[in-house]
Amino acid sequence: MFYLRRILDIILEIEDRHLRRSSVSLHADSLLTIICKRRIRWLGHVGCQIVGSVFKDDYPLFRKRSAGQSVLSFSGVCKMGMRFFHSSNQCQSEQKWSYIHGTSSIPLLGITIGQALQEKVDKHPDKPAAIFSKENVQLSFQGLLQKTDQLAAGFRRLGISKGDRVGIWGPNSSQWVLTQYATARTGIILVNLNPSYAANELKFALKKSGCKAIVADQGFKNTDYFEVLRSILPELNNHIAGTPLQSKELPDLKHVIAYNNTQAGAIGLGDLMSSATPSEIKEIFDLQDKLQFDDPINIQFTSGTTGNPKGTCLSHHGLINNCYFVGLRLGYHEHDAVICCPAPLYHSFGMVLASLTNVTHGTTTVWPSPAFNPEETLRAVETYKCTSLYGVPTMFIDMLCSPEFDKVDLSTLRTGVMGGSPCPIETMREVRDRMNLPGMTVCYGSTETSPISFQSTRECSVEKRVSTVGKVLDHIEAKIIDHEGHVVPVGEKGELCTRGINNMLEYWDDPEKTKTAIGRDNWYHTGDLAVMTNDGYCSIVGRKKDMLVRGGENIYPLDIEQILYEHPKIKEVQVIGVPDKRLGEQVCAWVEVKDGMSLTQQEVKDFCKDKMARFKIPYYVLFVTSFPKTVTGKIQKFVMREKSIEMLELSN
Repeated sequence: MFYLRRILDIILEIEDRHLRRSSVSLHADSLLTIICKRRIRWLGHVGCQIVGSVFKDDYPLFRKRSAGQSVLSFSGVCKMGMRFFHSSNQCQSEQKWSYIHGTSSIPLLGITIGQALQEKVDKHPDKPAAIFSKENVQLSFQGLLQKTDQLAAGFRRLGISKGDRVGIWGPNSSQWVLTQYATARTGIILVNLNPSYAANELKFALKKSGCKAIVADQGFKNTDYFEVLRSILPELNNHIAGTPLQSKELPDLKHVIAYNNTQAGAIGLGDLMSSATPSEIKEIFDLQDKLQFDDPINIQFTSGTTGNPKGTCLSHHGLINNCYFVGLRLGYHEHDAVICCPAPLYHSFGMVLASLTNVTHGTTTVWPSPAFNPEETLRAVETYKCTSLYGVPTMFIDMLCSPEFDKVDLSTLRTGVMGGSPCPIETMREVRDRMNLPGMTVCYGSTETSPISFQSTRECSVEKRVSTVGKVLDHIEAKIIDHEGHVVPVGEKGELCTRGINNMLEYWDDPEKTKTAIGRDNWYHTGDLAVMTNDGYCSIVGRKKDMLVRGGENIYPLDIEQILYEHPKIKEVQVIGVPDKRLGEQVCAWVEVKDGMSLTQQEVKDFCKDKMARFKIPYYVLFVTSFPKTVTGKIQKFVMREKSIEMLELSN
């Protein structure tokens, strides 16, 4: 219908110009002559096929009957449209260059996150929006909005307003989601902080983003968050909660907000919410029309190849529309969806594709546990009759291998999202057959693209789902270029670039790195090597950037290398990724020890514990006396990888 509509529009425009001034009929050949003269790009390549094959030369599309009136043959337009549609598809399947545009007749959503939440409340206020299984908390859309606006009003009471930054530090929880929507409803920029951050990583993220407040859980796994906070904020020990903090190391940080009300110097989240008055809460409602969908609303840190993490700044528009079109490809507009998401909220996978789907499609999202647990995830699917399941391949492997797997009922499942790292074909087949997920899709993207740019369909073959990342999303362009920036022919390898409303606004407070990632032409350079087929499918075949992916977590070797170089016994170190059956890749460090000194694997790992997130700590440590290098002295990491696989016997 999209093509028929376009053809109809142009025919009527030509009719206006020509028939009202003429008493003759306009025939197919005359129409096409005008079309060709106008050089209409989307019809020019099929014009010659329409003449003589759709209509006879004497077949009028419309004939003037009286002044200002004409009769249009609808069947003629339909035939032309069908012929054009067929020709367009034929032309697209024969594309020669690695460029694709996600053309769509579905318009973008011009709305903020807060407005989208309000719309869903108006539509079905009592429907469950978010369920936190471990907390035994269930929020309806109405309940979510009420609590969100209470917290939003509390933020404003502290002097935190539009454009200010608030960090959120903790695993999946109801408090995390409330903070997400409260910041969106006030125009505050939410800063996602990895729950596994060590003190130096947390300090860098807070300082770089200029956070005015941090909302923090009690702790995660073996880390006491407030012990870490007090180590970088010693002023917190004698601070009076509710008054502005004066920190020497973090001068922008004025308030620490605790999930509970028992931390000295910190404001309790519950106290902050209850402090809001009805008039202050109403101000949040009135504020919504003043916020713009192009405003920045989120900063997510992604490790950089030059050492320090980069703060990816994203907008309402990019996040909402990315979530919306991923949901359409999953069929959320066709059925009532209940999503089970064990993926972390601090990551765009959980925050965007699961949480924001509540407001783009009116779905219910179930959060089975603070951190991934295969048994709790399986039980949540059964308990809440989930229809969709999200996760990285490692999560699905762990669920399939769980002793609880055969004891739960997964019959309600139908679709889902798998992303973060490549999935083995055997795993995808088991997910389809044993987990009752025939409509499982594979997504590809990055934090910088809000996050998805490619997604497979529910109908494509298992082979397509594991060998490609699907097709480009609606309204997004993609191309593959060589080292000179030229688009390569279909089937040739090059760097994948994407362009569209999903692209980040910037790297926060880092204009130089922003220019490196996104050029003047607005193409985002992914750093991934890819190949495109002539029917628009894309395969990721390598990484231009020196990055490894462990269980869905992006890890940049330089981050680890810089810390290990601080060890007094290490002369030289290089970090690579080696294959791992469950996690996809594991961190492997090659270490050359200084002359006359000795070092053990355990000493290296212990040195890393308080200096980096746990998932970055090298799993393998290989002691060497030299590194494979080129004649110019450049480390050959691909040779290191090959030798590591051999030494560690990982070939199988």
